[in-house]
Amino acid sequence: MKKIELEIVALSHSITQTHSYAVVLGEVNGLRRLPIVIGGFEAQAIAVALEKMQPSRPLTHDLMKNFMNAFGVELQEIVISDLQEGIFYSRLVCHNDRDTVEIDSRTSDALALAVRFGCPIFTYDHILESAGILMEDNGGKKKKSSPQQAPASTTSEVTHDDLKALSLEELNTLLNEVVEQEDYIRAIAIRNEINSRKA
Repeated sequence: MKKIELEIVALSHSITQTHSYAVVLGEVNGLRRLPIVIGGFEAQAIAVALEKMQPSRPLTHDLMKNFMNAFGVELQEIVISDLQEGIFYSRLVCHNDRDTVEIDSRTSDALALAVRFGCPIFTYDHILESAGILMEDNGGKKKKSSPQQAPASTTSEVTHDDLKALSLEELNTLLNEVVEQEDYIRAIAIRNEINSRKA
C-alpha cells in the first residue's frame, strides 16, 4: 500500500466533544484533511513541541524522546495504519544500528513524538477516503467528514474573547501564570493575542 505523507495544520478545541481537542492533519501537496480527536494532555504535549516551548520539567513525551536518544533509538516515521469504529491506530517505526522495529501507539502519542523527533507522518489512502475532508482550492469544504470523526474548529477558537479586553501588561502577566501552571494551550492563545497587538 502506498503511504501518503501528512503534516499538522491545526490544533484546536473539538466542536463536538467537550474537554477534547482536535489535531488536523493535512495531506502534503494535497487538499485532504484528517481531523483526529485527542485528549487535553496530548494536545498540550503537541502544542508545546510545535511552539518550541521549554517547560520547567520534561513532559512525558520529552522523557520518552530522551530515553530513546540515550539508547540510540531513532524514530524514523509514524504511520496512522488503521481506523476501526472511529478509533485511529498508529505505529512508531523505530530503528537503531542493528534493527528496525514497529511499535503500536495511540495516534495522539505518536503525533506528540513525531513533532519532537521531526519525523514524517504517514497514512494510507483508504483512511483518508473514509475519515478525511476534501478541501476546495478556495478553502471551502467539499466533502464532510465521516460520522465517526469530530470536525475540528479553527485555531482561532482556542483564543477567548476576554483576552481582547486585557491590557498588554495584563496579558504578559497572565502568560507567565499559565506557563507556570503548564497550561500551554492557553499560553499559545495568549501569546497569539500579544503578537497580534505588536504587529
